[in-house]
Amino acid sequence: MKKPTRKKAAAKQLLQTHSNLIHSEDRKVTSHVQRDDGEWYLNTLMVEGCDVPFKYRRKEHYRCLKGARVNLTYYPETETVAGMEFEFMKVVRIRQS
Repeated sequence: MKKPTRKKAAAKQLLQTHSNLIHSEDRKVTSHVQRDDGEWYLNTLMVEGCDVPFKYRRKEHYRCLKGARVNLTYYPETETVAGMEFEFMKVVRIRQS
């Protein structure tokens, strides 16, 4: 039996600690947008086969992930814009596959 790598072990530990987290592996990014949000950059990903955006923040500008395969750990979240609720996935951890 293969021993799990450190990266996979960290993801498993997060999932065991927080029951509402979801982990997806080897997902293809169809769109990646980075917007300046004060001191942070707001990153929004669209993933193949999913209609809901994935959002996360970074301190620095990052290379474009469009077309890349990524492993995501996230949980569902909603935000209200102009009185309407929109669902998105808040990314806790993202790694390239």
